[in-house]
Amino acid sequence: MDPQVHGPLRELDLEITGMTCASCVGRIERKLRKIDGVQPAVNLALESAAVQVPADVSDQQILDTVKRAGYQATIAGGGQPTTSHGEGAGATSPGSAGSDDSDSDAAGSGAARTSGPSSDSDAADARGTTSSPSSGAAPRQAPAGRGANEHRDPALETTPAQRRMADLRKRFWVAAAFSVPVFVMSMIPGAQFPHWGWVAALLALPVVTWAAWPFHRATAVNARHLSTTMDTLVSLGVAAAYLFSLWHLVADPGMTAHAHPGMPMDMSSHQLYFESAALVTTFLLLGRWLEARAKSRSGEALKALLDLGAQQATVVDQDGTERTVPVSELAVGDTFVVRPGEKIATDAVVVEGESAVDASMLTGESVPVEVGPGDELTGATVNTTGRLLARATHVGSDTVLASMGRTVARAQATKAPVARLADRISSVFVPVVMGLALLTLVVWLVVTGDLNRAFVAAVSVLVIACPCALGLATPTAMLTGTGRGAQLGILITSAEVLEDTRSVDTVVLDKTGTVTHGSMAVSGVTPLNSWSKDQVLDLAAAVERYSEHPIAQAIAAATPHRYDVSRFESAPGGGVRGYVPDGMNARAVVVGRESWLAKNGVTLDSEETEALSRARQNGATTILVAVDGRLAGFVDLQDTIKEEAPEAIAELRRLGLRPVLLTGDNAAVARSVAAAVGIEPEDVIADVTPDGKVEAVEKLQAQGRVVAMVGDGVNDAPALTRADLGIAMGSGTDAAMQAADITVVRSELTAIPLAIRLSRRTLATIKSNLFWAFAYNTVAIPVAALGLLNPMVAGAAMAFSSVFVVLNSLRLRGFAR
Repeated sequence: MDPQVHGPLRELDLEITGMTCASCVGRIERKLRKIDGVQPAVNLALESAAVQVPADVSDQQILDTVKRAGYQATIAGGGQPTTSHGEGAGATSPGSAGSDDSDSDAAGSGAARTSGPSSDSDAADARGTTSSPSSGAAPRQAPAGRGANEHRDPALETTPAQRRMADLRKRFWVAAAFSVPVFVMSMIPGAQFPHWGWVAALLALPVVTWAAWPFHRATAVNARHLSTTMDTLVSLGVAAAYLFSLWHLVADPGMTAHAHPGMPMDMSSHQLYFESAALVTTFLLLGRWLEARAKSRSGEALKALLDLGAQQATVVDQDGTERTVPVSELAVGDTFVVRPGEKIATDAVVVEGESAVDASMLTGESVPVEVGPGDELTGATVNTTGRLLARATHVGSDTVLASMGRTVARAQATKAPVARLADRISSVFVPVVMGLALLTLVVWLVVTGDLNRAFVAAVSVLVIACPCALGLATPTAMLTGTGRGAQLGILITSAEVLEDTRSVDTVVLDKTGTVTHGSMAVSGVTPLNSWSKDQVLDLAAAVERYSEHPIAQAIAAATPHRYDVSRFESAPGGGVRGYVPDGMNARAVVVGRESWLAKNGVTLDSEETEALSRARQNGATTILVAVDGRLAGFVDLQDTIKEEAPEAIAELRRLGLRPVLLTGDNAAVARSVAAAVGIEPEDVIADVTPDGKVEAVEKLQAQGRVVAMVGDGVNDAPALTRADLGIAMGSGTDAAMQAADITVVRSELTAIPLAIRLSRRTLATIKSNLFWAFAYNTVAIPVAALGLLNPMVAGAAMAFSSVFVVLNSLRLRGFAR
């Protein structure tokens, strides 16, 4: 149904607990879509949902629907739900009163965040809608400016996801502590003693109950909705193995009374499989713990953005007195001072003064921005040279930094969750196994009438199908692959990342700090009017060394030769001038932009103007040098290209990937860099803003491209999270690294293709592990169903599949040696 029929849509951000696999996501979305006009986008990785809600649907209706699906939902940020047409929260609607889903509160959710549409088309729709004040949508966090500290969610410090990770870690270590002795006494005859079976039963009991409780709880929730997941098979397998063993032990209490330590034991003399139940639980908890560790990073990119803003501002009152106040107290129209080296407190306009502003933390570009009266300032950028008096134009959630924070959050929420391969297979595998076990029981009863043999065959089917190897398939490959990656300086955050690398066909490279070093350096000198290159550079460096401007410092660092300078003057935003002794006389040296030279009486003739135009064609920043009122030459500065960049680009092409250069710099500079590293001119995207980088990624995705984004700046964080795969350079900002899926610690561009190769190899190992884990079980299931495989042999086959998976994963240790 067309959502416009219901009027403008508002956005409701939810935190959802209780989801364990892709089928949970599908169930919630199906339930919500039954409400006319509702468009949900549920994110399993973040345990959140962004729901587009018509005006005639209340927040409480959405919450109740999620509860009836078997999950718990709250409004992100602690907002209060509306009960009808924008009214505040009141009595709970009747639909939720009878819900007894208290046990479905899974162990945690992701950090509160703002969310956005789940696709490009949804994003387009969302831009055309607005949330009315009465919409009841969750309040947005303010990443910077007014209320940045006040609005920061204290739960970010100890999120539900972090509490869930701690809970899983505790359950895993307890399970491991009890499982090891159970395994030893069950599988090693020399470690057995009289009545060891009862000790094994006692030790395994807390493992299969308390430690395995998350699996049992999820199974119960899914069962109420006639659904199954991998948790169902884990729960049934663990319970069947334990209860079957306990049943035999109770039926024959003396089964293990005559064990002889050190003597070979007749393995057919008993049917106890406590070690299978305990180890299955331990291995699966390990896998869940590793997943939870990756999820715990979900709120850190936004937190890194929060920390960028200035904490205090120096406000100038109408009587001229200055006072220091927290940034949260700034209001639109307040006048404040920004001294050299200070962060600009909030978005503002310059009232008085001239300076160069370092905006690299937001723009990622190394060239400072010259500002003067009337020019706009962006909060969190740094004033480098002159004193500025500014008037606040935007504060709090209206600032550029706050907008970037929301963009990061939206990109994280709209990034499609990668369904677990095992969960996708289990959606068919689990019900089939359960049906086969039941069918085996019935057939054996009908054919033989022997309940014991029928039960043994049915349990054998469940035991052989119990996914012990599946629990190892991903964690062991991840541990080996990521361990080898760490040795190579490559950090991979989760198994989801590996699946993303499989289909990537386009690599978008941010220019500054990724392809280039991110610092200005002299790239060339053009002498004119009988001056030499050395003379032009030495004269310019002599004057520029007295300036604090980044460009001036780059010129001063280009040559060790120095002249004495007298009567030095600097004009922020223009240039410098001074007098250099020459025998008994002194030469007037003026260095800066064309407008600065004109102010000092230096005009360019037609030949000099043409030479300047040629100098600028290479994309460099060109600084003019005049001596005694006449142009002496130009000094070109460029961001230097990393030496390994051409080799890295060539390697990406050999991997079948299309490299694209993305930058906020001008087109001439971008084309020059692209030509130097081997990127085609049509694959250059220049003059883009931070939001424009996200749009560039989305445009490529709309063309059917699967995009990997490589960057290092705060301005790259939104694009890193919006891309199908985000790769951050280790020399970059914390915000970029926390938003990325892969971090290259070495900051060498050649590590990018190496990271992609490692990711693909690790994913291939995981897939082969999963294949063999299922293959062993699938082949043995018919044998077990025919009664030719008792549970002990089934357990041995399961153990062998686990050993195979581990050995297969260890092959990754030889990657790139």
